[in-house]
This record gives sequence, C-alpha cells and structure tokens, in this order.
Amino acid sequence: MLGAIVLVVAAFTGVMALRGPQVDALLVQSAPLVRTLQFSARVATFSRVDVGSTITGRVAEVRVAEGAQVRQGDVLVQLESDELAAALAQAVAAERQAQSRLVGLRSSGRSAAQAARAQANATLQAASASLARVQQLVAQGFYSAAQLDEAQRAVDVAQAQQLSAQAQVQANADAGTDVVQAQAQLALAQAATVAAQARLAQTTLVAPADARVLVRDVEPGQIVQPGKALLSLALAGPTQLVAQVDERFLDQLLPGQKASVVADAFAGQRFAARVLTIAPSVDAQRGAIEVKFALEQQAPAFLREDMTLSVEVETARRERTLVLPQAALRGPVEGDQATVLVLQEGRAQARPVRLGLRTLDAVEVLDGLAEGDTVLRGGAVQAGDRVRARTVEWSAGSAAAGAAQGQAQGADAGAALTNAMGR
Repeated sequence: MLGAIVLVVAAFTGVMALRGPQVDALLVQSAPLVRTLQFSARVATFSRVDVGSTITGRVAEVRVAEGAQVRQGDVLVQLESDELAAALAQAVAAERQAQSRLVGLRSSGRSAAQAARAQANATLQAASASLARVQQLVAQGFYSAAQLDEAQRAVDVAQAQQLSAQAQVQANADAGTDVVQAQAQLALAQAATVAAQARLAQTTLVAPADARVLVRDVEPGQIVQPGKALLSLALAGPTQLVAQVDERFLDQLLPGQKASVVADAFAGQRFAARVLTIAPSVDAQRGAIEVKFALEQQAPAFLREDMTLSVEVETARRERTLVLPQAALRGPVEGDQATVLVLQEGRAQARPVRLGLRTLDAVEVLDGLAEGDTVLRGGAVQAGDRVRARTVEWSAGSAAAGAAQGQAQGADAGAALTNAMGR
C-alpha cells in the first residue's frame, strides 16, 4: 500500500513539473486611460501695487482698513496740507497780479501811451513853428542869435519827447517789449500756480483703480517719506493661479488643458480651472517653469491672495485603448519599446510591444497585443518556462485614478510633482 502511494505522489509531481509553476496573469482589456499631473499652486491677483507718498509729510487721516474694497479715485490717506494750501493761495495771488498788469498794458497803458505821443507831436509842431518865426526875426535883425539857439533847443527837446512817446506806444503794442515781458511774468506765475496745485494734490493719496486693500502700514500722526509703501493693493481683475512646475514635465503641459483645484481648508469645494499660459523661460535655480491658470467660473468667496492650492491637470486622455499595468513590463523601457511575457501553449513567451500614453501605474499598448491576450506578471518566470496562469483581477480605471493621487514632496512644494508620468 505504501509503495502505491509513493508511486501516485511521484506521478503527480511529475505531471505538475511538466505543467510548470502557477503565476499571476491578467487579461489584456480595453479601458479608458487618463494621465494627470498634481502640484501646488498659489492664488495670484491680476496685479498688485504699493501706494506711497511722493512728499514728506504728516499723516492726518487714514480712511481705509485692511480688506476694504475701494473704487478708483477713493481717498486712501490724507496728509496735512495747511502749508501747501497757503503756498497755493500765494501763487494764485501772484498770477492775478501778473494778469492785471498785462490787462492794464493792453488797455489804459496803451491809451496813455497814445495820448502822450499825440501830446509830443503837438509840442514838436509848436516848437517847429516857433523856430521858423525866430529864424525870420533873426534874419530881419529883430532877434539875437541867442534867441535862435533857444528856439532850436525847444525843437530838439520836442523831437526827443516824440521819440520817447513813440517808443512807449510800440512797447505797449501786442508784440511790444512791455507786453511780452508782462506775458512772460504771467506765464511764470501760472506755472507756479500749477506747481503749487500739484504739491497740494500730493497730500491726498487716492486709489489708482478698483482694488482691495491687502496691507495697511500707516497710521495717523506718522511722518511719511517718499519711497516707503504705505498701502498694498490688489487691483481688481481676473483671479489667476500660479504654479512652479518641474521642467521635466513641460512636454505634458499645453495652454487650455483642464484642471481641478482644491484648497486644503475647503477640501469639499473643488472648482475648475484651465492652463492659461506657460512661461517661455525656466527658473535656472529651481529648474522649474511658471504655469498660470485661469478659473472657469467666478472665483469662490473663500479664495485669498497667496493661498496655497492643490491643482490636478489632465494632460492626456484615451477614451478606449488597450491597457496594462506598469508591473507587467519586463526589463527597461527604451523609448516606446518594451517587452512582456504572454502565455502561449502553456509556456511564457516574450513579446515586444509598442507603448503609447503612460501614467504612474498603467501604460497604453499600441502594438504587439490584442484584447483577450494573457500577460504574465510573475517576476521569477523567464521566457520559455512552462507555467500555469492564475488570472487576477485588475482594473485599468483604478490604476488611472491611482495615478492622480499622492502628496507633494521636497522643499519646494510648488515644484514637486507626485504623479509624474513616464516619458
């Protein structure tokens, strides 16, 4: 009896040896395949500006608080302005004085000059007539030569007065020297008024555009100087997300790609975004490239400037394709070429395959396999070995989803990508 049992066991062992060991296997099947990238991003406003004073002065009033919404032209900070207001009043008075002088030259001054010229003409005419009479009387011997000299001097004086009056008339003309000088003085006074107005206006700091106050670093009574930021404003505009992405994944990103975004503090409130721009240059120190995202709808109310978010970008999708797990590949992958072991007539056979889209856990098979083929996954099996397949369940959908999970690692969370896909 014992000998019979030994023979049966030996026969069973021989049969099992001929059939080979049992290894895990899976059936090639078609399934959707999605590749995603995950990384950290931060909320960035459309534009941010710092508001400061252009003059040295004492703060009289601060009219906004942090977080306040302001409209373009709203007063943010008011500096003391009494001295500059007095300087403006003085400049305005000087301008009015110059204006009055110019008006006077063009009206009463011009009339007075013309009247003086007429008087000088009349005086010269009378002196000339007197000289002619004296000359006749001297010739007849009634007047002496001294009287002739006196008459001649009167004519000379009258001629000088006429020339002076004529010059005054010309000076009071529109192109005359007095009018031109008065116009220059008026222009100088007007420029002084404009400068005083500008200095006075600098005591009022206003919002350059619709914005929200991020930082308030000024209080009433404080002495401010040019060059120091008093307020930081986030200008109204589209909210953007900015991420620093490892340059190795640049070939997977394109403008317009869809993204899913979530904030750690509001994990249940995901919202959609899309890749807006990809920077043309790489940060040489970090080996990262800046990627900006635009929101697909109105920004959620909980978003804050510089808030850190988790972004998942869909970089590729196959609605239906042959899919294998990465663990089924044998040996190194060279480009898009790889090798798998398939079960054929009870033996493991090596078969080259051409790969397409790859995720963290799954690969797309373009050539070399057909749906329904049995691929071996046992690590100890070699090509040519006789094996017995033990079919295991495997879902391409769960592998694709698993490729989208993970936590950012490293010092720069914004540049650490967890679901980095193979090339």
